[in-house]
Amino acid sequence: MRVNCVGAIVRDGEGRTLLIRRGRPPGRGLWSLPGGRIEPGESDAEAVVREVLEETGLTVTAGRLAGTVDRPGPGGTTYEIRDYLAEVSGGVLRAGDDADDAGWFTDEELSRLPLTTGLLDALVGWAVIRPR
Repeated sequence: MRVNCVGAIVRDGEGRTLLIRRGRPPGRGLWSLPGGRIEPGESDAEAVVREVLEETGLTVTAGRLAGTVDRPGPGGTTYEIRDYLAEVSGGVLRAGDDADDAGWFTDEELSRLPLTTGLLDALVGWAVIRPR
């Protein structure tokens, strides 16, 4: 079974990336992009806006597709994750929903964090961040 998901790649004016620390499986305790499952009838852009607001308290505008990855899930499920660039338009940063923490990280800090599998390689491969 394939599950459609989205993620948001949000960068600030200082070149830092917005990440959340996952509070639930899969990847509990690991840092990742804010995102999640697309709800029935929801567009990718609508899902990006909703997920970022739920997990970080920030309002964003969804931009172009940066890339797509497939990640294995329980019971043979495959999560198809479409990651979009997004820009903050309002709100106050705070962890919410299934995120235990949220913060802004430099490219150098990303390479030292416990990230979800394949995240750093994807961001580098899509030329979102520069490898350190």
